[in-house]
Amino acid sequence: MTPKKRLFVSLTIFIAVILMGVAGFKIIGGKEWNLLDSLYMTVITVATVGYEEVVDLSQNPAARIFTIIYIIICLGTIAFAVSSVTAFVVEGELKNILGRRKMEKEIAKLKDHYIVCGSDETAQTIIQELILTKKRDFVVIEPAKEKIDKLSSLGSFPYIQGDPAEDSILLQAGIERAKGIFPSLPTDEANLFVTITARSLNSNLKIVAKGIDIKSHDKMKKAGADYVVSPTYIGGMRMVSEMIRPAAVTFLDMMLRDREHVLRVEEFPVKKSSPLIGKTVGEAKIGERTGALLVAIRKGETLDYDFNPAPEVKIKENDALVLIAGPEMIEKLAKVACEG
Repeated sequence: MTPKKRLFVSLTIFIAVILMGVAGFKIIGGKEWNLLDSLYMTVITVATVGYEEVVDLSQNPAARIFTIIYIIICLGTIAFAVSSVTAFVVEGELKNILGRRKMEKEIAKLKDHYIVCGSDETAQTIIQELILTKKRDFVVIEPAKEKIDKLSSLGSFPYIQGDPAEDSILLQAGIERAKGIFPSLPTDEANLFVTITARSLNSNLKIVAKGIDIKSHDKMKKAGADYVVSPTYIGGMRMVSEMIRPAAVTFLDMMLRDREHVLRVEEFPVKKSSPLIGKTVGEAKIGERTGALLVAIRKGETLDYDFNPAPEVKIKENDALVLIAGPEMIEKLAKVACEG
């Protein structure tokens, strides 16, 4: 029996014993005792304080026998209740409940955050990346408690224990306010269900799902996934790259694995009213002002990219700047994009 369940049982038994005492003393006392008298006798008996009896029991053997039996029952009940409360506090259940409520409040405040579904190696990599690149609020959903405990080694972050395919769990994770979701469960079927549920709850959500079988990718996209990534396919491509382009792979490894100088290929959207709109790449001086390396510009909402843009290329509204940058560089760029 868990400490929480044991505490509930002990409190239930304690209340039942109180009610039994009130009923017993009322029956034995008859018309001489009202309910308040019966309750008073019950309380002083349970508490063993030894205050004066409401009615003299010396001439009532039945009442004395009942009182003796009742005292023995009370002692056992109190001992069980005290041990249950002690176990509840000592074993951390109370701390867990308070921590859970605090975490629920924290999740309720999140906006434009990410939701990670699962705890496998792919999910762990996602979590590590979100932590490393900073300023990325996220919530983890995992059905198994023991797997959540293992994730604690990665850092401190909010989580929910439950099935991410259930509406209530996703709503608890704030999916209506979320920016994106990563279904990374052990099977394609599970990721497909999460994708369908997530899309039905938030039509603007960005969904990047894990697809183990390449054949399942089209189904996931039809179900609402924006992108489907196959760890097997990516692993194969990586093996080929190690063989035929080792220098490039080593460079990327240094970017991804360096914990002191975090560099990533980042995307920075040029929003409406940004002072960067209408300026040329040369005039914006992004590299000089932030230290970031501008690699390409995606033109509007299209899939057209201007790689290594020339200084005279103009930056337009809804363009996306693709850069090699760290978190601090992106923060500087955000200020540049606001101040001009």
